[in-house]
Amino acid sequence: MPPKTTKTESKKEKKAPAAKAAPKHEGRYFEARGGRKTAVSRVRLFAKSSGVTVNGMDLKQYFPEAELQQTVLRPLVAMSVEGSLGVTAKVNGGGLRGQAEAVSLGIARALTLFDGELRKALRKENLLTRDSRMVERKKYGLRKARRAPQWAKR
Repeated sequence: MPPKTTKTESKKEKKAPAAKAAPKHEGRYFEARGGRKTAVSRVRLFAKSSGVTVNGMDLKQYFPEAELQQTVLRPLVAMSVEGSLGVTAKVNGGGLRGQAEAVSLGIARALTLFDGELRKALRKENLLTRDSRMVERKKYGLRKARRAPQWAKR
């Protein structure tokens, strides 16, 4: 008959401390998801390459307006890593403004995975907060979400 073991002994045997190694940045990418309104983006951050591509196109081709380009690059500029990291993003849904802000949030989240020290600075710049505002639904009996039909007394 095998010797009896107590519950505490068996738990100690099962738990083996898993050693966490520091993340190696070579040949890896860091992936994060960003969203705004109905736009959803999947962003990959590469340590060895540079440049920003969105849906297989260059950033300046996909977002022709300078304001939208600045919105996308804001997390990289704020952390002063814009030339040293490569970004590829796939985004769908929504309009151009929502897509640009979704990519920006995805880049900020990927930067926190890349380097945890950047999280505090990104939070201070308000780049890790998802803008939760959505379009209000249309209600029955109204023309829009809140616009009522014109009222006539007679």
